[in-house]
Amino acid sequence: MQSSLDQVVDRLKKALGDRLVSVVLYGSAASGDHHSGFSDVNVLCVLKEITPRELADTAPVIRWWREQGNPTPLLLTPREVETSTDCFAIEFHDLRAQHKILYGEDVVATLQVDDSFYRAEVEHELRAKLLRLRHKAAGVLNDRQLLSRLLADSISTFCVLFRHALILHGMEAPLGKRDTVAKAAEFFHISPEPFDLLLDLRHGNAPPRDFNFVNLLDRYMKQVSMVIDAVDHLEK
Repeated sequence: MQSSLDQVVDRLKKALGDRLVSVVLYGSAASGDHHSGFSDVNVLCVLKEITPRELADTAPVIRWWREQGNPTPLLLTPREVETSTDCFAIEFHDLRAQHKILYGEDVVATLQVDDSFYRAEVEHELRAKLLRLRHKAAGVLNDRQLLSRLLADSISTFCVLFRHALILHGMEAPLGKRDTVAKAAEFFHISPEPFDLLLDLRHGNAPPRDFNFVNLLDRYMKQVSMVIDAVDHLEK
């Protein structure tokens, strides 16, 4: 991974020159909780300005980065970094908690996150991801392999959102997925079992051949719904 990060920074520097302010690695790749089979490598690129010229100059770099299996880097100006924290509170809380400056200015060090809409964003994301899981699961219920992959792919997102649900309730939330699940289980009185099973699955620990993934989906969705209810019941 480090080789790819070094390359993307070099390519961005060559493409943008002094218009490139900062390149920031964030998320699980920055915290050490990255899993190559399931986790994304998330990069924020801060540019002095973003016009069609910058978009054209970065296009080959972004195309190459995506060909490596990575999501498109975020492109923001310094002003956008400063003024977008209210509508992207989850993302900027994560950025502050887990980041590594790969190049240029540390645009995160003095960043203040506006929590005006934080609760609503956490609830929205939890509900949206649960709806997405339901819709996708409906099409693969009879395919054990596809259903297991869908569930394993989803666990990382719910761990992130559980972490924010804990923060909203005034808790000091851990960064690691298993620690987050354990803390959420304790605080929200949910069962950690479906989440621990899926984290095991992500790390290659396959369940028995006759394991019922449809039943696991049912238990999994019920626990997620309990966390959504806890976030919904916070003062709005």
